[in-house]
Amino acid sequence: MTTPSEQAQRHADEQRDPGLSLIMSERRQLLNLAYRLLGSLADAEDVVQETYTRWYAMSRARQEAVESPGAWLTKVAGRICLNLLGSARARRETYVGEWIPEPLPAPAEWIAGAGGGAGADPADRITLDESVTMAFLVVFESMTPAQRVAFVLHDIFRYPFAEVADIVGRSPAACRQLASSARRRIAAARAEARPDAARQASVVRRFKAAWEAQDIEALLSLLDPGATAISDGGGRAVAHLLPVEGAEQIAHLYRTIARFAPPRTILERTVNGLPGLVVESQDRIETVFAFAVADDERITHIWAVRNPDKLRPWQV
Repeated sequence: MTTPSEQAQRHADEQRDPGLSLIMSERRQLLNLAYRLLGSLADAEDVVQETYTRWYAMSRARQEAVESPGAWLTKVAGRICLNLLGSARARRETYVGEWIPEPLPAPAEWIAGAGGGAGADPADRITLDESVTMAFLVVFESMTPAQRVAFVLHDIFRYPFAEVADIVGRSPAACRQLASSARRRIAAARAEARPDAARQASVVRRFKAAWEAQDIEALLSLLDPGATAISDGGGRAVAHLLPVEGAEQIAHLYRTIARFAPPRTILERTVNGLPGLVVESQDRIETVFAFAVADDERITHIWAVRNPDKLRPWQV
């Protein structure tokens, strides 16, 4: 969020440092890169902050000696993310229940929420494309840190392997192999769930109606027989700790939730660029649902994020 006083301060800073505007123009690129690598907006914001801290820790002479400030910032941010990815696995061993990437609302909805803040700087928005759908972010989580960085930098942000190698600390040939291995995983995910917003919106709308009506047969007709439902409460909210497998089990679980949950409103919203649902109770978003829908218009995956730490951009 950028307040009028902060905007005035930025203008004053730019007057003193003409290069500041160029440096700060990289912020959105860095935030988009870090979110795709880490699956967490909060962590991505920390990475961008740390990257700029390192830039301004250098003397003016060293800054002026940098041929491409944008490339320097990307290199530093990439290395910070690589280090964080290495430690994230150890941290998640102590995480309560399943870990799901942090969901993002549509830009217009984010701007209206407390996470982005009313009047939030549009430069801070994450670009919502195929690479940030929940299905893809979950696949990213299955990769090694080096695979993830190599793939995201090369295939999504179009960095040449020579520059990727400098960030990852491996040879260009090794980075090419890392990206190729990651690409195969992505291809498998793309074949399983092909994001089509119009079709997915129809499926999600029917799922919402069946859930509210506690209609088991309708729920079963919308769920793939091998569907999986995963919930992330992080120990901060009630959630099923293990994935729920199979259409029958999921349908009965959601009917039970509908039957015994306190009064709440289920709303259709864009989640990471695709149609999803949110559950609102007492003017707070308590759950955000993302879905993967197959070509036969059946739901293959449901991801329910309930950890309040991950719902910051959704709160109004």
